Parts: sequence; C-alpha cells; structure tokens
Amino acid sequence: MAGAAMPFAFAPFHLFPLAPLALAALFLAWHDGSGIRRAFLRGWLFGLGMFGIGLSWVRESFAFSDVPEVVSPVLALGFVALVSLFPALLGALISLATKTKDGSSKRIAGASFLLGVCPASWTLWEWLRGTLFTGLPWLQVGYSQIDTPAAPWLPLVGIHGVGILVALLAGGIAWLFLRRSIGAVLWPVGAAILLWGGGAALSPIEWTRPAGSPIEVAIAQGNIAQDQKWLAQMRAPTIDRYFDLTRRYPQADLVVWPETALPGFLDNLSDFMERARADPSLQKRTILTGMLVRERSASGADLRYFNSAMTIGADRAIYHKRHLVPFGEYIPLAWLVRPVMNALGIRLADFEPGAEDQTPLRLGDHAFGVSICYEIAFAKEVRRSLPEAAFLVTISNDAWFGDSIGPHQHFEIARARAIESGRWLVRSANTGISAVVSPAGEVAGILPQFEVAAESFEIVPMRGATPYVKIGDIPALILAAIGLLSGLSRFRFDWKTPSASDLQGA
Repeated sequence: MAGAAMPFAFAPFHLFPLAPLALAALFLAWHDGSGIRRAFLRGWLFGLGMFGIGLSWVRESFAFSDVPEVVSPVLALGFVALVSLFPALLGALISLATKTKDGSSKRIAGASFLLGVCPASWTLWEWLRGTLFTGLPWLQVGYSQIDTPAAPWLPLVGIHGVGILVALLAGGIAWLFLRRSIGAVLWPVGAAILLWGGGAALSPIEWTRPAGSPIEVAIAQGNIAQDQKWLAQMRAPTIDRYFDLTRRYPQADLVVWPETALPGFLDNLSDFMERARADPSLQKRTILTGMLVRERSASGADLRYFNSAMTIGADRAIYHKRHLVPFGEYIPLAWLVRPVMNALGIRLADFEPGAEDQTPLRLGDHAFGVSICYEIAFAKEVRRSLPEAAFLVTISNDAWFGDSIGPHQHFEIARARAIESGRWLVRSANTGISAVVSPAGEVAGILPQFEVAAESFEIVPMRGATPYVKIGDIPALILAAIGLLSGLSRFRFDWKTPSASDLQGA
C-alpha cells in the first residue's frame, strides 16, 4: 500500500507529503529485523506498488508498437517486476549490513538505522537506478517537491540533494512512530524545517542573470496520431500542418517543432528542404525540428541511424541524441535479446548514440542546449551544454504514452532541469505537454494537450552557472555516503551483545 501511494506524490497528482510518508512506512518495515529474505520481499512489494502504478504508462506504448497484443501485458508486468528488484535488493543489503554480531537482526540502534542508514542508502540507490544499465531516473523522490518551497534547493544540490532531505524527513517520521515521545518529534520537525524552510530561505537567491534582450519563441504542436504518423499518405499533410502553425507567428525568432516532427529521414526530405529554402520568412528566423538521420559508416558498408534535431533557416546545425532509450531506440545485449524478440515477432529500433562532445546549437548570438525526449531525465546530459547555453529546449513525442500519467511525469522532470540550471526551458511535444518554463520552474505558458495548437512566448537568455551546474551530484552523494557510514558504524563496530536496556532503547 505504501508503494502504491508513492506515485501520487508526483505529477499529475502533486500530493507531495505522500513521498516521505510512503518511505517512512518502508523504513519501518525494514526496521523490524525479520531477516534478509523478509526485507527483500517487502522491498519488492513496495516496488511492485510504486512502479506498477507509477510506470503504468509503459503499457500504453505497446499499443503503437509491433508487440503482439497477447505478449504486451506480460512484458509490462515483467518490466515492473524487474525494476522492483531495486528496492528489494536495497532491503536485503540493508538487512545484511545491520546484523548484530550474534547473527540476530534486532536493531540495536533505531535512530542510526532510520535517520542514517535508510535515508542515505535510499539516496545512493536512487542514483544507482538512474545510472545502471543507462539508467531509469523516473519517480526519484526529489521530483515530488517541484511545487513546494523545497524547489529552490535544486540549483544548489540537484534532484538527489532534495531526495536525501525527503528521505531524512521519512526517517524522522518513522522514528517518531517508533518512539512516540515528545523528544522524537524534534527529528521530523527539524527535517521538515530543513527541507521546506531551508528551501524558502534560498528562494530569493538568483544564481543566473539575463544575458541579453528577450527572445520570442513559438511552439508548434502538430498532434499527429501515433498510429498514423509514419503512413506515406500522412507525410505531406504533416509537413503542411507544421508550416501552417509556423506562419501564425512571423515575428518569432525561433519556432520549435517536436521530436520526429518530420516523418522521414533527412536524406529523403528534399521536398521539405526546398520548401524551407524558398520561404523568405526563414531567412530571419530559425526552425528547430526533430527528424531521423541515416549516414554511411566510415567504411561505407553500413548505415548508421540517429534520432536528431536540426535548426533550419537563419542558423543551420544538427544535434544527434546521445542518451538512447534501451529497447526503444537500441537493443542492450543484442546478441541475446534480438533472437528472442524476433521469435516473438517484435521489431526493435537500433539507433546510434550521438557524440558526447557535440557543440550546442545556436540562435544568433546565443547557444542553446537541446534534449530529445528521454534525455531530459538525465541532468548530466543537460549539464553538458552549460553554462554556454543561454536557454534549454527539449522536444518529445509523448503520443507513445497516450492519455496516461507518463507525459505529466515527463514534464515535471523537465521543469526540474530548468530550476537546476537557472535557465528558461522550451518544451515542444507532438500531443503535449508543450510549454515554456521559467528558471524558477514556473509554467510561463502551456498549450492544451491533444490539440493542434501553437503559441509564442517571450523567454530571456541567461548566463552564469548554478552551483549544481558546476559541481553536479558530488556533494549529495558524499553527504549520503557519510550518512550511511555513520549509521552503519553502530552496527558494524559495536559488537557487544545487546542488553535489555539496549533493546528497549532501540
């Protein structure tokens, strides 16, 4: 039940107190000392609830793929069960690390366990989940605080820094529930003051500053149905639609189209390129559009495929997506996985990642950072273009997830990147959510979801770097490591057999 409650702390529900409360329940379940197997099982059940609801949008994506209808529920359940191993293994490791010398699992130091071991290890484990096997950073607890006074912590310590404060509050709540004394109240109250009061105190600080006059940016949202997107007969109407939306805002300096807005490979889009070159309005402004690119390898024997974004008009350059989606854009362990997928009749894409040192795209005098879909979930990828980039642009095609909670979670993650970087962020998605976000994470403008729409907005190019842009996750990870070692010291080095008073105190 605690795991199932956790996703409601995130968009589109924003019931942020559920994040520390759900974690507190999990920490208490691990605290009772029932052994490694029970800790593993409880962590796994928590994960089944959390990811079963929070990642339910994975099932939606199968509706637009070649996965047989009978197979898709099995794959979705298998995915959730697999991801749920993260909290399960964490529970087992915590139980193993906190055993006493005589082999029992009784917690001889409840405060150390709930206020040190659990919050620190949860934070480190979330970082590992966002890194291992290319990473799955969805539903990291820091994102639950985007619309709370804790958000100003993000430019300082990033999403994992906020996450450790949420986990510390969860530990304080668990300690209060365990002790039920006036003295124990100080822990959750102090953690709450640190999380929300500290964030409010940081709110007036402006880490970045304007780097020039405002820029007018238009967003075009084509709302092309996913099951029609790649049909040959939809090619011309799709291009017509985006040109029509673009013409509505001739004064815009930059017009942003979504991921793969152009339905085809760049080398096969000569009709679009000729039309763009013939449009006089593009001589003074720029279109950024998503498309697919194929290139011959150095040997000339093979074709390489990229998911890309390109600027057309006054400035022309291209960016290839660096962080690909496993199984969606490339096949991990292809020698093992591909035969199985072929046997099931599932066709999988196999793109190449772009180079890590790509130059940021430009709009006149300003560079800007581009993220394609899944990339925006990785702060490390966004930081690559900073502090040179004056603003951020992310393009996506969330039609894959239908009318689910997935696009709302995706947009919440994008807002976190704007706050961390102290930059305006422009988001264009095929079916929405298309919006403009301020450096404070506020939604400055938004288009209606699942409609053909366009709108122009003013953004301000920014310069400077937040502490997080300069240092990244290192301070949060060091703090978590110190907290973990401090908490474990009571278990690993206090080898005396616990007395009755010790057990009563725990």
